[in-house]
Amino acid sequence: MTMICTTGSQEWEEEAVCVIMCASVKYNIRGPALIPRMKTKHRIYYITLFSIVLLGLIATGMFQFWPHSIESSSDWNVEKRSVRDVPVVRLPADSPSPERGDLSCRMHTCFDVYRCGFNPKNKIKVYIYSLKKYVDDAGVPVSNTISREYNELLTAISDSDYYTDDITRACLFVPSIDVLNQNTLRIKETAQALAQLSRWDRGTNHLLFNMLPGGPPDYNTALDVPRDRALLAGGGFSTWTYRQGYDVSIPVYSPLSAEVDLPEKGPGPRRYFLLSSQMAIHPEYREDLDALQARHGESVLVLDKCTNLSEGVLWVRKRCREHQVYDYPQVLQEATFCVVLRGARLGQAVLSDVLRAGCVPVVIADSYILPFSEVLDWKRASVVVPEEKIPDVCGILQSIPQRQIEEMQRQKWSSVSNPLFLPLIPPQSQGFTAIVLTYDRVESLFRVITEVSKVPSLSKLLVVWNNQNKNPPEDSLWPKIRVPLKVVRTAENKLSNRFFPYDEIETEAVLAIDDDIIMLTSDELQFGYEVWREFPDRLVGYPGRLHLWDHEMNKWKYESEWTNEVSMVLTGAAFYHKYFNYLYTYKMPGDIKNWVDAHMNCEDIAMNFLVANVTGKAVIKVTPRKKFKCPECTAIDGLSLDQTHMVESSRDSKTCGLKQLETRLPGSQDRRDFSGLSASTSSLPSLGQCLLRSWSTELTLSCTKTTFLRN
Repeated sequence: MTMICTTGSQEWEEEAVCVIMCASVKYNIRGPALIPRMKTKHRIYYITLFSIVLLGLIATGMFQFWPHSIESSSDWNVEKRSVRDVPVVRLPADSPSPERGDLSCRMHTCFDVYRCGFNPKNKIKVYIYSLKKYVDDAGVPVSNTISREYNELLTAISDSDYYTDDITRACLFVPSIDVLNQNTLRIKETAQALAQLSRWDRGTNHLLFNMLPGGPPDYNTALDVPRDRALLAGGGFSTWTYRQGYDVSIPVYSPLSAEVDLPEKGPGPRRYFLLSSQMAIHPEYREDLDALQARHGESVLVLDKCTNLSEGVLWVRKRCREHQVYDYPQVLQEATFCVVLRGARLGQAVLSDVLRAGCVPVVIADSYILPFSEVLDWKRASVVVPEEKIPDVCGILQSIPQRQIEEMQRQKWSSVSNPLFLPLIPPQSQGFTAIVLTYDRVESLFRVITEVSKVPSLSKLLVVWNNQNKNPPEDSLWPKIRVPLKVVRTAENKLSNRFFPYDEIETEAVLAIDDDIIMLTSDELQFGYEVWREFPDRLVGYPGRLHLWDHEMNKWKYESEWTNEVSMVLTGAAFYHKYFNYLYTYKMPGDIKNWVDAHMNCEDIAMNFLVANVTGKAVIKVTPRKKFKCPECTAIDGLSLDQTHMVESSRDSKTCGLKQLETRLPGSQDRRDFSGLSASTSSLPSLGQCLLRSWSTELTLSCTKTTFLRN
């Protein structure tokens, strides 16, 4: 079915529901807020909105580039002014204008990390440009007065600890030029106004907010204002205009549900199985929905705009079916599933209404990028159906188990603790949990426990006893350490037991360490933990390995030779986030775990590829001061007998042809990028195709190269 964009009064009425623009004349006393504050409900929304946008930026890109260090900014205050007092800037017709949005931009290509400081409070700094009135040669204003929505957004930023009035210390720059609603903009002149900003520099590190992109007749899915490299937090991105890991998709704000106190409604069956409440739906889609109602009777309710309301009744708060009138958004709570269908624009305000009502959204908008999709798992809260499958939507929904439906109903927009004030790195006070997998090497185990217990940031030590035929030592024989020590006895001797998400793990950071790794000192382990705190989505380890393509054998192989190339780190001594234990145990394909447990080998390869596939990021190798070897180990109980398993102590490592590796040296803050040394892989088969596709055969080539001892 082809989507034909609608125009005219109906489309404008729905836009009026989405965003209500208004003017005012006051400055807020702190920061450049320009009009009186909105109601608390609106304010909470915008605080949360900017918070999640900022968190999304950090999670998807900025997090991995954060440098060191400048001190936090001093206190500030802004003189209260009237909007009438703002300076007027005249824009000649030939004023320079930015290039159109650079679709190739990513964090590592268009974001200048060197403008961002890593300060003691772990908070980046955001600068808001002072308000100016831009006019053309004829003195006509370029845009309307700033909207109350954008004013509240700026107020949320300026009231936060991230705001700075020192432009030289800012990481992000937010213009006070309101581009939330493209309908109110003069495209060319707005772009010229952006180019006038003192730190514009092709839009580098500038963040724009837009909820209603495009305009008739095309209704583009991203802001039409030329913006060059500026980041865009936009409502209504499509896969064609969204720059993954750079832009942030945000929800289109709806004031309707925010201004109505909806009662809490628990999960369970509702009066209607499926409900459609949108107005101005394209006629072809309307026909499909009406056909669904005719086919399924009272279980499906399709509403439309009311045409028979009494004078004085607010039509935006009502929906009708023939002569029956329903209160909106209250009626949404009467349905299990609610349709969120694309209109002229992909992003629809009804999504926010539906989620607030506890109704499961059925998103029917091909190529739509759901809000915050890079940090939110929408499969837990919604159902996405292709537009061509509208006639089959009831059958699709009926196939979902009731238990899963109730879990979806529990997911909703709600007031949350402001994530804007979360630290950029996990708190040092939390520390890490060390997990030691052991079988019966008691003497070596006790030495490892003693050494690890000296690490200042150790919070708990968990021993996974993998021997079902032998009891662990008595309590009195264990080393006396300053932190809790817990012994977990497993039901089966499996290597996967080391990656189980035990309830005893209360910290975010986990150190997986073998029971024979006695050569790492406490300060080296502490340094590894500090590196992980800066990169908590990475595997951070000590001994390195390399996988590469064997052209002669036409398959992947696994190298443990003492070389200067590394693409993996062994999990016999590595830090990672505890979330990966959950993914390894419950989300990784079962045949991979079965192969690992059956062969008692290669669990480190499995974990490395799991993390790489989930995050798309390389491991980080921490180089110890000493060569990584076990001089006292024997051929029976050692990690390795020869020097092919050593890791060079102070040499930087370059990249393999597949992933860039970063190396940290103890006592140094230098992180070297050797991406220029990477070999071309355009002719290589997909790693996922070659390795993950058939692990039962492919893993043998990875593990026969080296001898891992697993009791």
